[in-house]
Formats: sequence, structure tokens, C-alpha cells
Amino acid sequence: MAKSSVSLWVRELPRPVGLSYEECRKRAAEGARRYWAAERPVREASRIAAREAAGAEIGELTERELIIAGAIAYWCEGTKNKPDRRADRVVFMNSDPGLIRFFLRFLQITGTSKEDAIFRVYIHENADVESAQRFWLEVTGASAGQFRTPALKHHNPKTIRKNVGEDYHGCLRIDVRRSSGLYRRIEGWSAAIVGGN
Repeated sequence: MAKSSVSLWVRELPRPVGLSYEECRKRAAEGARRYWAAERPVREASRIAAREAAGAEIGELTERELIIAGAIAYWCEGTKNKPDRRADRVVFMNSDPGLIRFFLRFLQITGTSKEDAIFRVYIHENADVESAQRFWLEVTGASAGQFRTPALKHHNPKTIRKNVGEDYHGCLRIDVRRSSGLYRRIEGWSAAIVGGN
């Protein structure tokens, strides 16, 4: 059927007798609500099953696999040397508590002392800074002395932020002291992984 005849056919569909345009829209919206009320749990169950099956494929990670995954996580989220600025130090920042826990596990596997990690929360100034600090203390299991003064981002009232509320904890930055050797190892691991066939 040609495009013009399809649009003509759609325009000619009769409206149910006695129903206004608004009533037709209301019924259609109600039908969509009923559909999604039934469909959402089915889709969520499917997502959970797929996620659990994928997790079962991974199983327990070996130390080698942890190093590979940690090096890639760092290469994606960590600070890297620039041609005009070499620092050779490990600095990792993220807002995902699971990824932060994993990175700390990676540091442990590499032989890095837990006391060599220094933490700083980066968060918007109008958020609950104290709550965020407590949250990250709990996530890391570090001592309060390892945390530096939070870095506050000034609020821009023109932007509409979605990262608000009690689930917003900002980002956590991890600086590893005396980490030039570890940085060079991560650089080598990452190069071997992304440069390999």
C-alpha cells in the first residue's frame, strides 16, 4: 500500500460513535497504562534472569582476571599521563560504589597498602555533604583520617540536575600515595590488553 493511501486510510478510521476526541485519547491512555502494568513485571523478570545468567558465566575471578579487569577499569576511569604532563600516579574517580569497592580490591591484589589510599568526596554544594562523607566512609571501610575535605561544586540554578535526593552521594576520588610504580604497571597491563589481538 502506498504511503499516501496509508495516511488516507488512517484518516478515514471511524471514531467510536458518541465518543469525543478527548475521550478516545483517555481510553487509549488507559489501555496503555493497563498494558504497561502487566508488561513491566514481565520485562523486569526477563532483565533479572539475563543479568543472573551473565553473572553465573563469570563466576569467581582469579587474581590475573582481577588485574585485567582492574587495569581496564583504571584506563577508563583513572587519570592518565598526557604527552605534556607526566605524573605517573594513580588517581581514580567514580560515583558507583560497586566500582569503587572493586577498584579497592584491585589495589589490594596489586600489593598496595590500604593506608596509601587518600579519599576525597566531590559533590554539589547544595547536597548533603556530611551524609555523602559517611556513605563513602562505609563503602571504603577506610579511616576518617584518610578522607580529605570534600570538594564542593558550585550550584548553577540554570541547570536541572537529576542527581539529587538521598541517593546522591557525589563522586569519590582515590589518590594512591607512592604509586608511580603501580601506575607504570597499570599502563603496561592496559597496553597489553588493548593492543593485543
